[in-house]
Amino acid sequence: MNQISSAFVDSKKHYKILDGLRGVAAIMVVVFHILETFTGGDHTRQIINHGYLAVDFFFLLSGFVIGYAYDDRWEKMTLGDFFKRRLVRLHPMIIAGMLIGAITFYYQASPLWPGIDSVPVEKFLLVLVVGFTLLPVPLSMDIRGWQEMHPLNGPAWSLFFEYIANLLYALVVRRFSKWLLSLLVLAAGAALIHLGVTSPHGDLIGGWSIEPTQFRIGLTRLLYPFFAGLLLSRIVTPTRVKHGFLCCSLLLILVLSLPRIGGNDQLWVNGLYDSLCVVVVFPVIVYLGARSDIQDGMPAGICNFLGGISYPLYIIHYPFIYLFMAWVSNNPGQFNGSSGVPGTLVLVAFSVLTVTITLAWACLKWYDEPVRKWLSSRFLSLKKQARPY
Repeated sequence: MNQISSAFVDSKKHYKILDGLRGVAAIMVVVFHILETFTGGDHTRQIINHGYLAVDFFFLLSGFVIGYAYDDRWEKMTLGDFFKRRLVRLHPMIIAGMLIGAITFYYQASPLWPGIDSVPVEKFLLVLVVGFTLLPVPLSMDIRGWQEMHPLNGPAWSLFFEYIANLLYALVVRRFSKWLLSLLVLAAGAALIHLGVTSPHGDLIGGWSIEPTQFRIGLTRLLYPFFAGLLLSRIVTPTRVKHGFLCCSLLLILVLSLPRIGGNDQLWVNGLYDSLCVVVVFPVIVYLGARSDIQDGMPAGICNFLGGISYPLYIIHYPFIYLFMAWVSNNPGQFNGSSGVPGTLVLVAFSVLTVTITLAWACLKWYDEPVRKWLSSRFLSLKKQARPY
């Protein structure tokens, strides 16, 4: 007699609208980072001002998807099964993002990062190897000068915290009742609001460094949205809401695009806006998206495309932002005139967006999906095992 192992094949359908919203948020992140170059990082005058909140939206979506996919499977799934599945899902693109960051690193030498030319190759390679593991690089190994936990690909910090959330969920929080989880979400939400209104910069930006203050910001940004998403996954019931993707997309774009709220004399106002977006608006968007349905054909195709490129786009785009910023830094006289933004700068910025979206699609089709398929067949497939006697 044979028995089936606890590994299993995905059988649940995806929420196509949530996939599409993830893609919308990923594109907004890229646009936000491109526009940072136009303002020198001064967020008080930046267009697409709150694009950084897309990371918090990603955390919320991740919590929802984790709860939906795994909450009812723990009776036949081990911790090892869970962690293998998460590694197969996330880590191939982490490695790809680090490799792209490594390939482009020495081309980023500029007045913005004057030390890049002098970085020893052996130190660079060590940072790359550590980056493959997603373990934070110590500050003594900062080869860029921004104190990033991953100097070759800055946004990987959020994947580091994503793994922390997965650990907390699998080891502890999955056992929480709805009431206990609600208390955790309330406490984490209060901490997030406190962070927003007391931030010296008037926003929730931060989390990319293992420096204690930055690490606290990253952890605070993680806990509320991830576990609020988990709670949502336990209370949402399927229904049909018309035009859900369009309405949710427009609302998401709106809240990420609004200008800075409050001036330098009232920084707490913008911090409160950031907090309320994460605590209130984003859960509403995910709730409506999860309760919506989408027609087959072009709408579903758009959601599938956006959902497919969302993770690759997020994890591979920033090395090209580094290159863009270095190019601008290397040509200061050309772009510091008083006649407005030069057409060349706009053209290159648009090219960065186009190239990163195209490369994300190529990575998805020719690398991520084939690699995950092979890893799944090797480590996650159903296998028959002889019954022990």
